[in-house]
Amino acid sequence: MYKLTRYLKPFIGLILITIVFLFGQAMADLALPDYMSKIVNIGIQNGGIESAVPEALRADQMQKILLFTGENDREEVLNSYVLIDRTSTDYQKYLKKYPVLEKESVFVLKENAEIEKLNDIMGKAIIAVSQIEKAKKEAKDGYIEFNGQKIPEDVDLFELFALMPDEVRIEMSREMKDKLAAMEESTIVQYAANSIKDEYAALGIEANKVQNRYIVKIGVKMLLISLFSALCVVLVGYFAARIGAGLARNLRRDVFVKVENFSNAEMDKFSTSSLITRTTNDINHVQMLVMMMIRMVFYSIVMAIGGIIKAVSKSQSMTWVIAVAVIAVMGLILVVLVVALPKFKLIQKLVDKLNLVTRENLSGMMVIRAFNTQKFEENRFDKANQELTKTNLFVNRVMAVLFPSMSLVMNGITLLIIWVGANQIADSNMQVGDMMAFMQYAMQIMFSFLMLSFMFIMVPRASVAAQRIAEVLDTEPQIIDPKEPKSFNSAEKGVVEFRNVSFRYNDAEEDMLKNISFKALPGQTTAIIGSTGSGKTTLVNLIMRFYDVTEGQVLVNGIDVREVTQHDLRDRIGYVPQKSLLFSGTIESNMKYANENASEEDINMALEIAQALGFVNEKPDGIKSDISQGGGNVSGGQKQRLSIARALVKKPDIYIFDDSFSALDFKTDSALRKALKERLQSATVIIVAQRISTIMNAEQIIVLDEGRIVGRGTHKELMESCPTYQEIALSQLSKEELA
Repeated sequence: MYKLTRYLKPFIGLILITIVFLFGQAMADLALPDYMSKIVNIGIQNGGIESAVPEALRADQMQKILLFTGENDREEVLNSYVLIDRTSTDYQKYLKKYPVLEKESVFVLKENAEIEKLNDIMGKAIIAVSQIEKAKKEAKDGYIEFNGQKIPEDVDLFELFALMPDEVRIEMSREMKDKLAAMEESTIVQYAANSIKDEYAALGIEANKVQNRYIVKIGVKMLLISLFSALCVVLVGYFAARIGAGLARNLRRDVFVKVENFSNAEMDKFSTSSLITRTTNDINHVQMLVMMMIRMVFYSIVMAIGGIIKAVSKSQSMTWVIAVAVIAVMGLILVVLVVALPKFKLIQKLVDKLNLVTRENLSGMMVIRAFNTQKFEENRFDKANQELTKTNLFVNRVMAVLFPSMSLVMNGITLLIIWVGANQIADSNMQVGDMMAFMQYAMQIMFSFLMLSFMFIMVPRASVAAQRIAEVLDTEPQIIDPKEPKSFNSAEKGVVEFRNVSFRYNDAEEDMLKNISFKALPGQTTAIIGSTGSGKTTLVNLIMRFYDVTEGQVLVNGIDVREVTQHDLRDRIGYVPQKSLLFSGTIESNMKYANENASEEDINMALEIAQALGFVNEKPDGIKSDISQGGGNVSGGQKQRLSIARALVKKPDIYIFDDSFSALDFKTDSALRKALKERLQSATVIIVAQRISTIMNAEQIIVLDEGRIVGRGTHKELMESCPTYQEIALSQLSKEELA
């Protein structure tokens, strides 16, 4: 997989931008449970009271609170508030807000007050005051029970506390302060909130407005955060798609270019169906992996780490629940990986096998029908299809078990959090909102590990695909251009020479061609004939450098073909393959495949020589007529003639016809050869043929047998001197026809 990482270099900038947005999305998603916790804890439970520092206090209430603050704290509190009465310049301003000002003075919090510093001081003092007032309300039999003592009900406890020295008052309230010291800040605010709400009511402030204002404020923040998160999701998806599609595009381009440069030796190594699968299905797997990694991996890591930090901040005592959740999820994922991973690797091979069977069936449909083997092929396809289906079903069943199992784990963890959290809430160690936020963080952590586990499932499958792609990209073609190529001699054109050439296929035990030497000259036709498997096509493939010789030299215009570029070499050769192939488009586009600047006159001339002009003109659209894929809408003979015409349009120095007249009738064959003789007087023509009638008039005939030249000369000379040629000739024509 790492071999393909170099293809990500052009997208480094996009990846970094995507990571920024992923981080923003993660931060937004992690912030939402916090705000939800605030709505529950502060908005609902505390009635919108955010801190234990009231925005205003009646003067008598302030005096009560100051009784339970130390000397330094008392000064801090008084410095943070300003006293408003009828003599104050801002009296009218505050009267509208605090109607109680008509009756008594009010302390108003200054704008620059340090809330965090005052929160603990004021909170504990307010709770102490509320506890005393609660004790007064719960008086029984004329006595107030306070701090383990019974005090007559008619005694004003606050006046009593005011008369006491600070040391005595602090000692009497020590037990209450010890309880408060164990409380968290949020719990102190929660306890103080009820007293503050009562104070606000006494001041004339509507408590519902305070609560609604706070909930709306937090709700708007959550909405904006959610919108920001949604925007990040859209942008991350867009950039991930751009990166994945760009990577796939570049991979397909490089694989295609690499395959285009393959010689026949490399094409023999990779089957066509395998190359198609690697270019499409395998690259799609890599593309999907890259997209999912960009979208999930970084996000999951940030969410997992951030979720753990946030959860611990809500309750350190419940962190063991997170550990249980992670262990349960990872254990479940591990089981799935062990069971399903080998099957993921097998699926790729089965897809290759199915593609191979499908391609063979589609390309060989006529043969299958001719031999009535449809049932056999159906069974062969069904076998490959069933194997792939069974493997896919097995993997899907394993994955199907994963989701309900995950739901079970998550629901179990939720119940565990509620059970443990409820006990902590009862002990005043946790708030309801914090428990709900902790629950959400636990879910986020588990989902993060789940998403990471999905990547572990995808990576092996994509790794197999990436390895198969890398095999193609890493394969160095055996046929390469020289570092310092030579140029063809303009004085010598069309001369093809074989000097002691031997050739052996890869992994073959013996040479296919053995010590081949001959020369093909301009203005002459050199024919190559021999029995099936004698090496005729292999020999002409060496001229085109589809293979390189094992020994000896192939020279064109006096230069070894290995010393010039492939483009320069093939630019001088017009090649008609043994199996005619036309490309989808029109007759004209197929002709211009050889020379994109060819005029209509050049095309008509080539069609005339190839004996194809007649049937082309009979078509309603002439040379504009459509050609289907592979030339499926023309006959074999027409396809062969169009292939010959395409080579003629190129107007090269050398023509190679590799058994290109086999589909032609004798009349068309004779007319075509006659036209070639008349029109290609200065070109070198090399014909590979099976029919003696096609090559009888050739100036030079090369007879091959088991990779060796067993005869060379004209038809007349070979009939007298070459038994192999005589045998081939007499098997096709009578002595009278051969004379």
